[in-house]
Amino acid sequence: MRPVTKAVFPVAGMGTRFLPATKSVPKEIMTLVDRPLIQYAIEEAREAGIEEFIFVTSRGKSALEDYFDESPTLEASLKEKGKDELLELLQATNMPSGQIAYIRQHQARGLGHAVWCARRLIGPDESFAVMLPDDVIAAETSCLKQMVDAHAKTGGCMVAAMEVPREKASAYGILDVSEDMGSLVQARGMVEKPKVGEAPSNLAVIGRYILTPDVLHNLEKTEEGSGGEIQLTDAIAQEITEGRNVFGYRFQGERFDCGSKAGFLQATVAFALERPELREELSLFLHERLSMDQAAQ
Repeated sequence: MRPVTKAVFPVAGMGTRFLPATKSVPKEIMTLVDRPLIQYAIEEAREAGIEEFIFVTSRGKSALEDYFDESPTLEASLKEKGKDELLELLQATNMPSGQIAYIRQHQARGLGHAVWCARRLIGPDESFAVMLPDDVIAAETSCLKQMVDAHAKTGGCMVAAMEVPREKASAYGILDVSEDMGSLVQARGMVEKPKVGEAPSNLAVIGRYILTPDVLHNLEKTEEGSGGEIQLTDAIAQEITEGRNVFGYRFQGERFDCGSKAGFLQATVAFALERPELREELSLFLHERLSMDQAAQ
């Protein structure tokens, strides 16, 4: 089985939940502490052995493309001033020529359509990863690395999965589980955003996938589903219908939904508290603020 070395990053969304900030700044460039969302995804992918990065973008994402380019003037200035540590941080964001590709999604037709847009850069026998930068996962071993290691033994398709409260299942793609093996579960079906009370389980799919090229063929014929969009979940579920394996992987780590304002703020606080130079001052501020709020009540 060929190793997974390519990843697709669907980043064409307009980020309307974060307006007006996203009027001129792509959501993926918004920062958790001092790193943009996309940098966390790239670092996770690199740890998992990803060597080629495919970004599915749209109009207005030039700042995202510039982020991964070299900045000779800034680098020269930092070098001249002896700011070697900052220079090293800056250079770590550069992508070597040929390692990164950008493809336009001209119509907002859903996640499945965004992944389908990358089809010509995926070989006929290459499994590939899909990563949604909105889902930021703090883990000792990165979520995608955990999945790549498991996938090397199972093959097929694999999705990251986590337990969610039953009352919130309607906000996710949900796995219908045929066999629960602990970290791994075998899926016999997937339902995108089931109606309240109709979810087959509370095991939700979140933004990490390892897919076979068969899924791209399925997307060719997938009709619009939930929300009037082409759903990636439907194309993966077709694999099960055709007798091929789809696994859910219960990853070890903490997931933050940075597609929502509350999740973004929670991630910012959590990541800041992990930084030694910020922890003491931020902890004191949070403690004092909470004490003030409780006293006011």
